[in-house]
Amino acid sequence: MQPATNAAAQHLKWFGRTDRGKVRANNEDAFLGLQFDGLETHHLGKLGSASLVNHDFAFAVSDGMGGAKSGEYASKIAVEKITRLLPRSFRLGAAGMHTAFQDVLAELFSQVHRQLVYLGRSYDECAGMETTLSLCWFTPGWMYYAHIGDSRIYYLPAKADKVRQLSQDDTHVGWLFRNGKLNEREARNHPRRNVLQKALGGGNQFVDPQVGAVACEPGDLFLLCSDGLTEGLYDHHLPEQLRARNSPDLSNNPAHRLVEMSLTNDGRDNTTALVIQLL
Repeated sequence: MQPATNAAAQHLKWFGRTDRGKVRANNEDAFLGLQFDGLETHHLGKLGSASLVNHDFAFAVSDGMGGAKSGEYASKIAVEKITRLLPRSFRLGAAGMHTAFQDVLAELFSQVHRQLVYLGRSYDECAGMETTLSLCWFTPGWMYYAHIGDSRIYYLPAKADKVRQLSQDDTHVGWLFRNGKLNEREARNHPRRNVLQKALGGGNQFVDPQVGAVACEPGDLFLLCSDGLTEGLYDHHLPEQLRARNSPDLSNNPAHRLVEMSLTNDGRDNTTALVIQLL
């Protein structure tokens, strides 16, 4: 991997919103914002901005599944594991270890998986619980990501008008769509669109997350979301809602706009959006 050639972003802003939707009794989605260096870790609120100069940042969305409230528990375990494990790898990029992120993120996902499997085998109320996990890790000039399940990571470059889905849905329907056998409308309405082939925990024997990296520049936007959001939105809806407007109220919060629009159009599932903008 070559170093980023564009001007590295020095600051970022983030916006988060989650809603249980119109049907579900509880919210099995979870999201995380984390600021860390080699010594300290700080949880972030739903909205904020900060400098990348002295800290790394991690953002994640997790969608849990399971009986009773075990899905809700599974998603929270996933994001809390990130809090404990990722700060140990602070500034790999600054040390020139651009390839090491793959091993770090693979081990992180493996540890989440093992914890969920252990709890699922140890407690009846946790039996079969599993979760998706989509994670973005920001350092100056780079965004490293890892993903498993059907939550999504989207990338809207500063000078582009179309989003790119970085993550791949771990479903057969997702495979059909990627290979041109279904269009977006057919994939969205397929009766097996939510049947996962891979997730963390449950009866999944192996963990093989998708990992990658993006060289970032000021103006880039990233969206992490649960599948509840994309049930109510097509990809072509995303750029307009992601671009921030100069307004002091909630209309200037792209995560709020995305969730509200998705709930209006659908709202059958828990719905979560986490937007990160590089400055």
